[in-house]
Amino acid sequence: MSDFQELLDVLSLNRIAENRFSGSHPSKTPMRTFGGQLMAQSFVASSRTLTRDDLPPSAMSVHFVNGGDTSKDIEFHVVPLRDERRFANRRVDAVQGEMLLSSAMISYMSGGRGLEHAVEPPEVADPESLPPIGELLRGYEETVPLFVNALQPVDWRYTNDPAWVMRDKGDRLDHNRVWLKALGTVPADPVLHTATMLYSSDTTVLDSVITRHGLSWGFDRIFAASANHSVWFHRQVDFNDWVLYSTTSPVAADSRGLGTGHFFDRAGQVVASVVQEGVLKYFPTVR
Repeated sequence: MSDFQELLDVLSLNRIAENRFSGSHPSKTPMRTFGGQLMAQSFVASSRTLTRDDLPPSAMSVHFVNGGDTSKDIEFHVVPLRDERRFANRRVDAVQGEMLLSSAMISYMSGGRGLEHAVEPPEVADPESLPPIGELLRGYEETVPLFVNALQPVDWRYTNDPAWVMRDKGDRLDHNRVWLKALGTVPADPVLHTATMLYSSDTTVLDSVITRHGLSWGFDRIFAASANHSVWFHRQVDFNDWVLYSTTSPVAADSRGLGTGHFFDRAGQVVASVVQEGVLKYFPTVR
């Protein structure tokens, strides 16, 4: 089974009650349940309870409470808070036994036509001209083994040096920009396209916190854990086509770093906006 098919299977939740679902882990997992997986599965669970299938999501905010056991399935408890013709709200708690892993608030809204403006996309190289992530990991297998051995259902094409290459060159970066696209065909279901984007939104958003300081995962002693993650949805994403994930870090303090960013489609339109706070502990090597 391909990594992409594994992701689709993970997003195919089992309905065990009207507002309860169970979800599994993929075969390749980190020590704790990946935050992007929790967000994507929570979003799918929430969306499967809507009374209107065509009501688009407007925002999602997730607080991560406890690390998940990757050897056990997760239950998703959906609380319907509001259902109107143009609005809906849900809360989704992800639990393992009595332990709460995360709690998500998700809103849906069909707003109609109105004012429009957006930030301009950065000028970057076309994704087809850039190397896939596998080439950028070659030679760094022992430095970043967690990245090498991670589930890779998405094609990553960095427009800048990733953290480990940047660190090897002795450089610094105040931003990270990467093209993303499914390594397979996402079915014609808007929920799955959005869920795949949510899964991917937890991949590089905190990189700019450490690359601003010339640091990298693997090279430096850094502990990182997502604390909360919010996404605002502006347009329906098509994850069968390339989207640019452009992120930066406006602030880091008290061993917490903030990452912010936007997803742009190939036409340069803003598809979604992202803000994530992470706990980041840096332990400098004593010489």
